[in-house]
Amino acid sequence: MSNALPSRSENFAEWYNQLVLKAELADYAPVRGCMVVRPYGWALWENIKAALDKRFKETGHVNAAFPLLIPMSFFEKEKEHVEGFSPELAVVTHGGGEDLAEPLAVRPTSETIIGYMYAKWIKSWRDLPVLINQWGNVVRWELRTKLFLRTLEFYWQEGHTAHATAEEAEEETRRMLDVYTDFAINEAAVPVVPGVKTESEKFAGAVRSYTIEAMMGDTKALQAGTSHFLGQNFAKAFNIQYLDKNNELQHVWTTSWGLSTRFIGAIIMTHGDDKGLVLPPRLAPIQVVIVPIYKSDAQRAEVLEAADRLRRALASRFRVKLDDRDNLTPGYKFNDWELRGVPVRVEIGPRDLAKGTVALARRDKPGREGKTFVPQEGLAETIAQLLDDIHNSLYERALAFRKAHTHEPKDFDEFKEVVQNGWAYAPWCGDPECEANIKAETKATTRCIPLEGESAEGQKCIYCGKPAKHKLYFARAY
Repeated sequence: MSNALPSRSENFAEWYNQLVLKAELADYAPVRGCMVVRPYGWALWENIKAALDKRFKETGHVNAAFPLLIPMSFFEKEKEHVEGFSPELAVVTHGGGEDLAEPLAVRPTSETIIGYMYAKWIKSWRDLPVLINQWGNVVRWELRTKLFLRTLEFYWQEGHTAHATAEEAEEETRRMLDVYTDFAINEAAVPVVPGVKTESEKFAGAVRSYTIEAMMGDTKALQAGTSHFLGQNFAKAFNIQYLDKNNELQHVWTTSWGLSTRFIGAIIMTHGDDKGLVLPPRLAPIQVVIVPIYKSDAQRAEVLEAADRLRRALASRFRVKLDDRDNLTPGYKFNDWELRGVPVRVEIGPRDLAKGTVALARRDKPGREGKTFVPQEGLAETIAQLLDDIHNSLYERALAFRKAHTHEPKDFDEFKEVVQNGWAYAPWCGDPECEANIKAETKATTRCIPLEGESAEGQKCIYCGKPAKHKLYFARAY
């Protein structure tokens, strides 16, 4: 299969689809809407997991595992939750050669089963808070699917916590939103806007939903992670109660929060280019690839020995790959590793051996602009600094792109124009009917009310002209 990709600017959707396949991140499964995550894509997910898991444990959370199959009656206990998820449920009605006494839902999310278990475990104020995270897979019967971004089955983490007070639960909800924001910026180099979802866009069963929203390379928005304050909705549905310090029975306050493999899609669409992936160094499965260059068998042995010596010297600090494939030209290898988005390429040949140097090529700046010749001595420190520079460069470039494609329209005519190729930051009256009309007429949805946004005081709704309650982001979204 040729590695040539469609132009990103001319056909972003097809560029994305082919890149996922050609970079061997994932492939289509035999079941419609499902995907097979290939080793390179799974290695990227493992690095995402490690970065998040470290942050979760630093904030006091522990990991557990809950069942994939959930009794259907559990979903019926929380009315808003079942209404929100019923169109997406996959239900098992037959097992072991017999009809089941009660149908079982394949989990779309775990609030219900975890609520049931918390009701068994939590008895006293001394049992609180409960801070549990789960790594697993879920199934949501999506009609329109796209690899990583929206599949029937996907992988994620879902945190579920229980607290004695509303204030503690709200603090937890915001803390985990901050964790996602920190991860997106400092690991993935993806600038995000943390904010609050509107009532119509919040999680089914939540009192309040928070989100991190990211702009993709085609200017569409992607909800990259969410954190939900669930109030006492699930606590009352599942009778999660505890005796407080006054020996009085109280319902707990709960939260849930999650980030999934769709974040891989965010990385691809934020940083990728016409040559392929451009992976953020701190998450890249391979951070440094070494490509030996030689023309004869005599040169081959000497160059490969030097290249392997470099690999061993760098392996203690970086994820390193030595490309010693004999049947491919250096040019083919360069293109192959550019397609796969490896942040730094080290080239070494006979001239480099004579000079005690190597050539370094950075993936975020292809061609001559990104290539330098540096001494072999102190190479690890040089590469460490270069990886940090690449991370910062990717972040600043993505942030500049978002700023350049975010507009503050003067009226609804201008609004309709800007959301075709960007985000609109505009005042809104808070009326769900206005929100629905905007979506119907433009396909743009409310993304979030930013936590650090401007006041809408004195402004008028971009749609109806009534006094505005919020100033928020609107955009077409994945």
